[in-house]
Amino acid sequence: MSQNNPRSAPRASASSPSSQRELRIRAAWIYYVEGHTQNEVAEILGVHRVAVTRMLSEARRRGEVAISVKSDLEPVVQIERRLERAFQLEAAVVAPFCITASEPTAAIAAAAAPYIADQLAPNMTVGVGWGRTLHATLGYLEGRAIDGMRVVSLLGGIAEAKRFNPAEFAWQFAERFDAEGFLIPAPAIVDSPVTKHALLERCGLDQVFQLAESSEIALLSCGGIDDMPTSYRLGYMSEAERQSLMDAGAVGDILYNFVDIEGKPVEHSINERCMSMSLERLHRIPRRILVSGGIQKESVMKAAIKCLRPTTLITDEISALRLLGDPVTGAVDAT
Repeated sequence: MSQNNPRSAPRASASSPSSQRELRIRAAWIYYVEGHTQNEVAEILGVHRVAVTRMLSEARRRGEVAISVKSDLEPVVQIERRLERAFQLEAAVVAPFCITASEPTAAIAAAAAPYIADQLAPNMTVGVGWGRTLHATLGYLEGRAIDGMRVVSLLGGIAEAKRFNPAEFAWQFAERFDAEGFLIPAPAIVDSPVTKHALLERCGLDQVFQLAESSEIALLSCGGIDDMPTSYRLGYMSEAERQSLMDAGAVGDILYNFVDIEGKPVEHSINERCMSMSLERLHRIPRRILVSGGIQKESVMKAAIKCLRPTTLITDEISALRLLGDPVTGAVDAT
């Protein structure tokens, strides 16, 4: 076995207090947040299982572990600062993550939830998107009553969906904070631009979008064209439509607004039939928080940063390095 294989040797040397601390915190994060067993943690980090047990015990003794990992990793903080400079962000939040072939949803959600909760205030209006990562934050949010808070869904619903329905996420998010919820009572994609116009103008749905436009914060995610686990699977988009979007240059979508690598909307009928907040209107919301990550979303994340100009980006360590154009070194390939 090659000496370069992370499973054959410790990922970090234990020769200094700082490297011991980094290894200990990584072990705690992988065990408590990502939910791996101690045997799996040992394999990922290339150490013995006994060492993992000792590190977890030491992390608890030092108060580094409560419900979540409280300590920051210095390399991750450096990545956050670089993201802020590179993309002119007000803030970046990077979740430690070191498995290149694994899905970072849980890690991103665990990092996003406390940040989002800290931004909320009485009498605030919050516009919310949807997606697996945003939905996963519900499991980490500590709810509390916030007086006068309003939550507005930024797009229509999907009748067949249960877990990842935009309306369901908006409703559950509102319930966490005892907030008033406003939904879009229409499908995410309608059959024609004429139907869309009728719903907006004659059925009063544009009033909901006007309310959303007055939001102080928008919680957003993005989806890659090669990884469409909800809309594509539930029949809102055929394989032929997906292929035609790719032919038009689409790399993914933000609220069903399909964009190219430069973040510009592609010329396609779906963009004219989606019942969602337009990119132009999203820009009028002063604080735009983009929550996303994963190898399948690298291109659409770059596009989303260009077209949304988010004020905050929340992602995982490996996705952040790819956005910065850095080689992903020291990570583990779980395949």
